[in-house]
Amino acid sequence: MKTIRYAFWAIVAICLITVGLANRGDVTLRAMPEALADLVGVSPDITLPLFVVIFLGVAAGLLIGFFWEWLRESKHRAEVRNKSREVVNLKREVGRLTTEKHEGKDEVLALLETAGPRR
Repeated sequence: MKTIRYAFWAIVAICLITVGLANRGDVTLRAMPEALADLVGVSPDITLPLFVVIFLGVAAGLLIGFFWEWLRESKHRAEVRNKSREVVNLKREVGRLTTEKHEGKDEVLALLETAGPRR
C-alpha cells in the first residue's frame, strides 16, 4: 500500500513540475481595471510566474471547498453530538434502574441477575 501511495505522490509531483516548467512566463495581476485605477490613482499590480498563479488558484479553490463542506456537515456533527449525549444519559439511567431493581436483595444473586444468562 505504501508503494501505491508513493507512486501516486510521485506522479502528482511530476505533473506539478511539468505544469510549472511549461508556464514559467510572467503575468501581471491587476486588482482593478486600468480605467478605474487611473481614476482612483492607485494601481495594485503584481507580477508573478503563471504557474504560481495557477497553483494559488487551485489552493484557494481547495480551501474554499473544504470550508464549504465543513459548514455543510455542521448539522451532521451536531446530530452526532446530541446522539452521543443521549447514549450517555441512557446508559446512566440503565445503571440507575439496575441498582434500584436489586436494592435489598442478596449481593450475589443481584450480581448473577445483572450478568444475565450465558449462552
